[in-house]
Amino acid sequence: MGIRVLVNGANGRMGQACIKAIMNEPGLVLVGETVREDDLAAAIKNSKAQVVVDFTNAEAVLKNVQIIIEAGAHPVIGTSGLLLDQVKQFQAQCDKLKLGGIIAPNFSLGVVLMMKYAQKMAKYFPHVEIIEMHHDGKLDSPSGTALRTAEMLAETRSATETKHSRETIPGARGASHHQIPIHAIRLPGLVAHEQIIFGGTGETLTLRHDSIDRVSFMPGVCLACKKVMTLDTLVYGLEHIL
Repeated sequence: MGIRVLVNGANGRMGQACIKAIMNEPGLVLVGETVREDDLAAAIKNSKAQVVVDFTNAEAVLKNVQIIIEAGAHPVIGTSGLLLDQVKQFQAQCDKLKLGGIIAPNFSLGVVLMMKYAQKMAKYFPHVEIIEMHHDGKLDSPSGTALRTAEMLAETRSATETKHSRETIPGARGASHHQIPIHAIRLPGLVAHEQIIFGGTGETLTLRHDSIDRVSFMPGVCLACKKVMTLDTLVYGLEHIL
């Protein structure tokens, strides 16, 4: 018998991909599929789920994570929309319970590698901007991946001189997180894409990642379902369990 996994948000495209991946992953057993109308707490209890994977939406994720933790299951959260302060609150709860879990803005191994090496590059190229592009059904902007990227870059980049520019139309320079501009694009035909553009003296350096299919996230999800069973805290970012 493997690790018992319940997928919340089972009707969504990410939920469907998770179900297929978990069913085909050695060591994992799919024991439940829930949607918005279901009683998540009751489903966790009845299925005896050890891990709950949540890919729902930004409006529901805060309540869902609370339910999962209170039920004593290990949360594996891929839903965007949680703020860093909220993540820290959940980490404090899990610390008290010695409950392992993960909240990951992105479960793609390629994205994690891009962010990791971008963080090193920011030490030498402090002038940087982020462009993130997603399908038009994504509710939150900027993406959790872009926010997490900016946070990681801010840890290593040195202070830069801020040049004040006048926006003819407010928002033309994008959002700002840790003083790093983030530009969000939402269009049909896209899945999940990010560019990190560094500017230097007479040169630019661009890192780009493209998820062209949702299966790109599944190795990371399956890895997380196994790793959280060995943790006694909630980690933020897939890079902490690789």
